[in-house]
Amino acid sequence: MPPKLAGLWPPVSTPFTGKGPVDAVRLVRHSRALLAEGARGLAILGTTSEANSLTLGERRGVIDAVLEDGIEAARVMPGTGACAIDDAAELTRHAGEAGCAAVLLLPPFYYKQVPDDGLFAFAAAVIERAGPRPPRVMLYHIPRMAGVGWSIDLVGRLRDAFPEVVIGMKDSSGDAAHTRGMIEAFPGFTIFPGAETYLLEALAWGAAGCISATANINARAIADLIRRRDDADAAERQAALVAVRKAAESRGMIPALKAVLAARYRDDAWLNVRPPLVELGAAERAGLLADPAIAGLLEPVAA
Repeated sequence: MPPKLAGLWPPVSTPFTGKGPVDAVRLVRHSRALLAEGARGLAILGTTSEANSLTLGERRGVIDAVLEDGIEAARVMPGTGACAIDDAAELTRHAGEAGCAAVLLLPPFYYKQVPDDGLFAFAAAVIERAGPRPPRVMLYHIPRMAGVGWSIDLVGRLRDAFPEVVIGMKDSSGDAAHTRGMIEAFPGFTIFPGAETYLLEALAWGAAGCISATANINARAIADLIRRRDDADAAERQAALVAVRKAAESRGMIPALKAVLAARYRDDAWLNVRPPLVELGAAERAGLLADPAIAGLLEPVAA
């Protein structure tokens, strides 16, 4: 039986070569730095990774680049969601054949107010078309961005239908009560909050770990809190994590993270984002990097 997923899995930021393709060299270097800082694995091709701005071929290429560099497939969890069933199934099959730990599956996010029956049919078709041995699936719940989500009833149906495949959820609702409700409703289900904002509480409820955007710049501290959650200073360290997240969110999460990475790696290529996102201006970058919560995160981390 595959090992239970746990710990910190950063949704890895995707570097670009100017206005052009994914920069595989920088991607792998950053991925290895995150693992060196204590990440258990890598949640590549998520929202923070700008995955929905990449072509299907580019997304396959990101998976291949990470694995071909020698990072273990068991430490890689790609996002494979797409609006078209066969696109999602193709990427899910590719990840499964590569031996990835699991995949993160968004609901189809263009049509809104669709019934659970439609979402069930979508997920079932993706799993059934992903090959004879589909990878484990973590449902990706981010209704603020997707406009649709995985309801508690739907999660129960999918678990019952695919008990060896649908094994958990990344809960990016931002709602602590929702996270706790999922944990309590489905004992043994692997729940990762999509932010460290209430991580200490979630771990006490039974969360498996965390998949957080700001792990790109603060992986060591987040991993440390997961590992040392019972220490006397845990609440203080939780507050410090929240301060970092608020500083990044206040400038626009993805461009802000890339501004910090550009400063940390002394490499302005990290500023590149893919439209419709826009990189931070010089004044915004300066303000972010001077923020007390961010200023201590600018030293390079050796991979």
